[in-house]
Amino acid sequence: MLPGAMDPRSSRPSMRAPGFGSAAEPPPLDAHLVEPEGRDELLRGRKLYASPALPEHGDPHLRIDVIVGTHGAADRVGSTDLLTRVADDGDFATDTSLRRRGIDPATGQRYLEEMVFEVVNTQRLSEITGKAEELSARGVRRIFAVFVRKGVVSEWRDDRWEDLSPDDEIADECLAAPIPVRALLKDSEVGPAAVRALLARNEPALEALLREREARGEARGEARGEARGEARGGIAAQRTVLRAVLHARGLPLAPEDAARVDVCDDEATLLAWITRAATATRADEVFA
Repeated sequence: MLPGAMDPRSSRPSMRAPGFGSAAEPPPLDAHLVEPEGRDELLRGRKLYASPALPEHGDPHLRIDVIVGTHGAADRVGSTDLLTRVADDGDFATDTSLRRRGIDPATGQRYLEEMVFEVVNTQRLSEITGKAEELSARGVRRIFAVFVRKGVVSEWRDDRWEDLSPDDEIADECLAAPIPVRALLKDSEVGPAAVRALLARNEPALEALLREREARGEARGEARGEARGEARGGIAAQRTVLRAVLHARGLPLAPEDAARVDVCDDEATLLAWITRAATATRADEVFA
């Protein structure tokens, strides 16, 4: 149960019209009682008004759309504000949903939503609970609510809301990769979760982009390697020149100075030593 909330179990049965029940054929999903693209909804015969969203609702809604959209399996399709006839006296939209692609051959209609996500900000608990009951009765398998003010994601299970831990993941056959619960709650988790999901889906555009970046990285690495190799070759040549000048002028290197030459990787320092070696009378003057 949600911390500090009323019992989310329904206080009354669904007020469906006579004749609609487990033995009756449900109405077609798209046989709407309210005007599509309008603001009206119907829940148990009671008209609701779907208000335009404030940032407190609209921002989480977009976040959830991104997460669910990127995590959906290839044979599923996501939708926002999809209007569904749930009962003889029910016709309302869910915030975000996933369903199977195509037409259900058993009904000749689109497929029913399998997973739905609702953003709950100012909505009454009794209302979202009533929607969950109607969706479940219609056959929706999994129903989630993101309670914005509490920072909690809950799933409708056994006729009640059960909170999920932020560390949980939502796994389902509708998903190419499990959805991290944290990604439904925090903007900072959206990017990493979406990228992992797209990789799990073997998204062609992302795979091509990664191959392109890998090729560019390899080219840059080769170029850097060649540059480093050329630099190392130039330094080695300077060391050889330094030793040749000292030998020609009869200036033997002390062991400690020979060691300094061996470890020096600075071209400017080696050039300075070569210049001094050309006029020095003793080897120690070169390294002074």
